[in-house]
Amino acid sequence: MTTTHVRGPAIQVRGLEKSYKELRVLRGVDFDVAAGSIFALLGSNGAGKTTVVKILSTLLRADAGTAGVNGFDVASQAGKVRESISLTGQFAAVDEILTGRENLVLVARLRHLRNPGAVADGLLDRFSLADAGARRVSTYSGGMRRRLDIAMSLIGNPPVIFLDEPTTGLDPQARIEVWQAVRELAGQGTTVLLTTQYLDEAEQLADRIAILHEGRIVVNGTLAEVKQILPPAKVEYVEKQPTLEDVFFAIVGAKGGSGADGGGGVGKDRNVGADK
Repeated sequence: MTTTHVRGPAIQVRGLEKSYKELRVLRGVDFDVAAGSIFALLGSNGAGKTTVVKILSTLLRADAGTAGVNGFDVASQAGKVRESISLTGQFAAVDEILTGRENLVLVARLRHLRNPGAVADGLLDRFSLADAGARRVSTYSGGMRRRLDIAMSLIGNPPVIFLDEPTTGLDPQARIEVWQAVRELAGQGTTVLLTTQYLDEAEQLADRIAILHEGRIVVNGTLAEVKQILPPAKVEYVEKQPTLEDVFFAIVGAKGGSGADGGGGVGKDRNVGADK
């Protein structure tokens, strides 16, 4: 499954639009993701995050605009895109009857890899699951299942991985375990596009953060650049820097708007610190 890396951004999105009948979900989405980085696509429920991921992973066709992954066009070179990516959805896609190792071996065989047992053992070590590899997945905690799910998605060494709200429903300890796994992915050169509605998750993980609101990217920058949108508040001569939560709700409103086809505009898009 390994595909040669290409120069330039690992993901490029320009003018992406998508509607479901009368509901306009995406209204011209633009962003780039640098190779080997973690890019967080942040937004409320219904903002269109999963729709973007489905288009980039060739599961859904855009109405307008272009998108490229690992140098391949998602519309005209879908097969090459699929060879370059892996997708982990909101719920762990693991077989609870099988052991952790058996899950990994099964996927390695389906992808026609040599030495599937060695592939499985390497991933169990990488994700700190070696001691649990012989146990049925039904005995795993939520964090262990999610780590196994991510490990399965890496079989074949895809250069780009999409994580669609990977910590939904997990307890705090399990979330931390998944965060560590995501950091390790980027540390080894994998490009990660992470969708989340958890503001602290984006703060903890992302090299760059984009806020998707009412079908458009309204902010795009590093955490430090995003925080500069709001001036620091001063109370009794002590400077308080705005948090990502402050910025998010200042942009989308305290109630997060009204979904993908919500009310009034947000103002002009901000691509903070990016080349024009």
